[in-house]
Amino acid sequence: MKKGTLLYEGKAKQLFQTDDPEVIWVEYLNQATALNGAKKDQINGKGELNNQITSLIFDFLASKGIKNHFIKRLSATEQLIQSVEIIPLEVVVRNVAAGSFSKRLAIPEGTALKKPIVEFYYKNDALDDPMIIDDHIRFLEIATGEELAILRQMALEVDQALIELFDSMAIQLIDFKLEFGRQKDDTILLADEISPDTCRLWDKKTQEHLDKDIYRRDLGDIIPVYQEVLNRLEKRGE
Repeated sequence: MKKGTLLYEGKAKQLFQTDDPEVIWVEYLNQATALNGAKKDQINGKGELNNQITSLIFDFLASKGIKNHFIKRLSATEQLIQSVEIIPLEVVVRNVAAGSFSKRLAIPEGTALKKPIVEFYYKNDALDDPMIIDDHIRFLEIATGEELAILRQMALEVDQALIELFDSMAIQLIDFKLEFGRQKDDTILLADEISPDTCRLWDKKTQEHLDKDIYRRDLGDIIPVYQEVLNRLEKRGE
């Protein structure tokens, strides 16, 4: 497999062509961003940690029967994924009130929700990724009603699998963001990444943050925190 032309550069990753049109070469970057890119820094080691964490989590989800685009990890910062057309939605699943949810609805952080809540956000940086409802999504022709049902179901399946995974690591899954993509036959796969960049994770004993809120809220250095998540993942697999 050969690394080819740069296809896309985002906030945290670069995507490259390969000699197989159905396979993409991903390189994780050391860039940290928050507040829709308003805050940005280079943090050595971040890309390596997110690549390794995401690789282990996607392997775990595959073992639970959840279809995703991950093929294999190539190096500390690189992996191969299946080529998909990304659906321009961020699918957020919330188990505990935190972040914008708490601010928007005046619910104290840490309040457990009676059942998981699924929210959709329109992936559009120029609009600051606004939250949208099903009717908006159909109007914009982002996804059909049938596809929305699939996205919700898959998001809840991922939620249950991740709760199991993180619970075994003494970590509470507060909320997380997912992205999905379509293959050429319109099969929907879980895509993007799952890491402390995309999840809120709290230590079950201390309630300390093990996620990007450390960076977002200027609480300290994220590298030791992300390393702790990786260490617990690797220990679980032993």
